[in-house]
Amino acid sequence: MPAEAESREPGTPGMPGDGSGDSGAGRSAGQDAGRASRRPPRVTRDTARPEGGGRAAPGDAPAPARQWPLLAVLGATGLGLLIVAFDAFRVGTIVIGLAMIGGAVLRWALPDVGMLAVRSRFTDMFTYGGLGAVIVLLALMAQPHAWLKLPFLDDVLHFTVQ
Repeated sequence: MPAEAESREPGTPGMPGDGSGDSGAGRSAGQDAGRASRRPPRVTRDTARPEGGGRAAPGDAPAPARQWPLLAVLGATGLGLLIVAFDAFRVGTIVIGLAMIGGAVLRWALPDVGMLAVRSRFTDMFTYGGLGAVIVLLALMAQPHAWLKLPFLDDVLHFTVQ
């Protein structure tokens, strides 16, 4: 390959395999086809598994055991919903928020969490932890008889609702 063609940016005319310009200064198309291209494929045929998306237990374990981190978060969330159904709104909602925070901790601490891994590790931890913290804070501030009172929120509410 000529030295000038090697220094060109990908996508510029004359690069082998791009369908434009010369095809490699006298080389046949079969010789260029054997080389791996540095360009990404035009059509994506598969999606990449998120980091940590491997099985949380060995492959010969039954399916529930391989997905125990996800099942732990879903079980705690279900318990919180059951508590809410039995008329303990605040406690049940706190359990749901703590389940989300627990999912963030599992995502941070374990190398493989199965289907609990949706995106990158940072994004999953930020999403699970942030949503869990917001749910817990809202449950603590829910009226009547809030367990957590923030004075500046009373001032904001006073100015918006007369």
